[in-house]
Amino acid sequence: MNDVAASRNSHDRTGTPTIDSVSLAIIEQLQEDGRRPYAAIGKAVGLSEAAVRQRVQKLLDQGVMQIVAVTDPLTVGFRRQAMVGINVEGDLDPVADALTTMEEVEYVVMTAGSFDLLIEIVCEDDDHLLEMINKRIRTLPGVRTTESFVYLKLRKQTYTWGTR
Repeated sequence: MNDVAASRNSHDRTGTPTIDSVSLAIIEQLQEDGRRPYAAIGKAVGLSEAAVRQRVQKLLDQGVMQIVAVTDPLTVGFRRQAMVGINVEGDLDPVADALTTMEEVEYVVMTAGSFDLLIEIVCEDDDHLLEMINKRIRTLPGVRTTESFVYLKLRKQTYTWGTR
């Protein structure tokens, strides 16, 4: 079995894809510069351009990573951004699933602590934020309480934490 096929078929006991050291190095290269050419990545990690392209596509297909342009929403027309803590009565999954379908919701995480769920939402303005919280989030079956943390200014946003 070739190297690409081996990395394609590896999963841990939970079904999560396992990632070998070469794929981790590719991810780190893309975290430094998401526009880095596959040929340059190949040179850095010891693979051909075609092999890098195949591995990147597989990592994308598996949901291991995304390649996107990261912006500060406040500078591109979205004047209100907030983190919302949500407490849920009963099963978290249906509420989390409903939140993931909302275009304005950028981030959904199940947590331990004061909140059951934390979400990040990006809105056009205060009226839009109010509609999201009051009409769409609080009305979801199972939502018990919400607490909003409105962002005043984004000081740091990075996705270059590397790999382990």
